[in-house]
Amino acid sequence: MVANRGKVRGRVKIVLDPQNEKAFKKGDILITGMTRPEYIPLMKLAKAVVTNEGGITSHAAVVSRELGIPCIIATKIATQVFKDGDTVEVDGEKGVVRKIR
Repeated sequence: MVANRGKVRGRVKIVLDPQNEKAFKKGDILITGMTRPEYIPLMKLAKAVVTNEGGITSHAAVVSRELGIPCIIATKIATQVFKDGDTVEVDGEKGVVRKIR
């Protein structure tokens, strides 16, 4: 489900615990189960956000719209399909996240 439109490419960083995340860099694609307020510092650095859970009024959806970055929610399996370092294209027009390499 598309929460915010846009199309970007970038490097995947899976984050399950934002409190212990030190390797996240500006321009990474944030992939997680769902976001909460403690994810905001990472979301500000992210080029896009992809979550397993959520709805159109979820935290990830609302904050991504405020930040103006593409966001795809409710994928169910994003954290299982992608791995840290994968290069992906997040197509927030079609609601597709595609691995490039």
